[in-house]
Amino acid sequence: MLSTTVTALILTLTLASFFVVGLRTGADRSVEEFAVARGTQSGAALGLSFFASGVGSWMLFSAPEVGATGGIAAAVGYGVGVVLPLVGLLLVGGRLRRLLPEGYDLAQFVRLRFGPGMQGYVLLISMLYMFTALAAELTAVSSVLGRISDLDPRIGIIAVAAVTAAYTAVGGLRASIGTDRWQSWLLFALVIVIGGWLALRGLGLLETAPLTTAEAGASTPALPASAFLTVDWTGIEAGVTVAIAVTATTLFHNGYWQRVWAARDLTALRRGAVLGSLTRFPIVVAAGCVGIVATVLGLDPGSPPAPFFALVAGGPTWLLLAILVLTLTLIASTADTLQNGIAAAIAVRAPRLGVAGARVLTVIATLIPAAIAFQGFSVLRLFLIADLFCAATLVPVLLGLWSRTTRTGALTGAVAGLVSAAGYGLVVTGFDPASALAVTTFADGLTLGPFAAALLGSGLVTLVLSLLTRPASPAQGDTRTTTPAAAGLLDR
Repeated sequence: MLSTTVTALILTLTLASFFVVGLRTGADRSVEEFAVARGTQSGAALGLSFFASGVGSWMLFSAPEVGATGGIAAAVGYGVGVVLPLVGLLLVGGRLRRLLPEGYDLAQFVRLRFGPGMQGYVLLISMLYMFTALAAELTAVSSVLGRISDLDPRIGIIAVAAVTAAYTAVGGLRASIGTDRWQSWLLFALVIVIGGWLALRGLGLLETAPLTTAEAGASTPALPASAFLTVDWTGIEAGVTVAIAVTATTLFHNGYWQRVWAARDLTALRRGAVLGSLTRFPIVVAAGCVGIVATVLGLDPGSPPAPFFALVAGGPTWLLLAILVLTLTLIASTADTLQNGIAAAIAVRAPRLGVAGARVLTVIATLIPAAIAFQGFSVLRLFLIADLFCAATLVPVLLGLWSRTTRTGALTGAVAGLVSAAGYGLVVTGFDPASALAVTTFADGLTLGPFAAALLGSGLVTLVLSLLTRPASPAQGDTRTTTPAAAGLLDR
């Protein structure tokens, strides 16, 4: 365990460096600059930002856990899951940028296609996801400090929340992307160092502190090395489920859509998406393999399962220091993206607030998740429920790029997605309402059924109703775009 003094020193130095880098981008002069930073970012800057903002604290928790329970197929599925959103962002975002050259997010397009009702629904889902994700990241500060340090975890939550909110409130999106660049290189170095130690540990080439009697009793017999590459239906299902959940939620993450219009041009967006994909995939798959190694070695992951920390137990002090810096970097790079994404989604729709109001929104967007993190609640189930809402709405929104999709079809399809997920729960539980609710709200963890039902149900209803009803004209009255709010929106 790290002492309170050492932990406080590393915490201060790490967060202070992020604060300085964030402030060096300068203060924003307008809401436009705060929320969009239109046409200012190169492909390299976007690629590093997509990487840093896309690999959060779940790299230490959920990715190894999925690998431990689902094997190599689940680990690869997780890797695919973090790449697919960037592919979708490139394909869909590129077209939205051409349709709305002065745009700022996905919800704006939804308003033009389907009206304020559907836009409000999409914004609600987006906010639910981003607040949940930010609460989860700040909660992870407490989880990690409780495992490797004597420092009061609440101090860590306050420090991370305050520092990221401060530089993001001043520099907005540019500060978030600017710190992402620096944090990406730091993450690369830390992953190489920690990953190298874990590889040697997995090969049995390192000695660690002996297990306590309780730890030894909780361990299970080691598995043969061939178990590392075992592929079964459980692993495939876990991989597909994670890929769907991550893709759906990411496409409702406002921070990613901001970067579509922050790109200098479509070439920069394309290069950024490719670079982000190439850096994300191997690191996420490796994180999943950490869980597999812990399982092969027969280590007790604890409760709730944390295979990564089971594998590093008994490691040297320098390793714990590296893990602390890694944790702070992962969380800060994700938190500032969420803070700015939440504030920007409101600020662009209330321009009278000005940049000062946008800064206040950043602080408010941090206080609520921080308060939740202080309670030490488990946010996993809420995360999965938010994922399900995103999955139910994903297909109707994307079908908005098809000129035949109607307002009635899209909104009804989104609701039908949720109804389909609930219907799946009823069918598999023999129409027992209590058990069906447990299945639909993931009381027993991540399962594919509700997600598959939501995607299929929402897509089918949207298609059928759109073919049976007249196409909707884009909503009138949005003067914050140069694109005509007319039926010819999709003809461009």
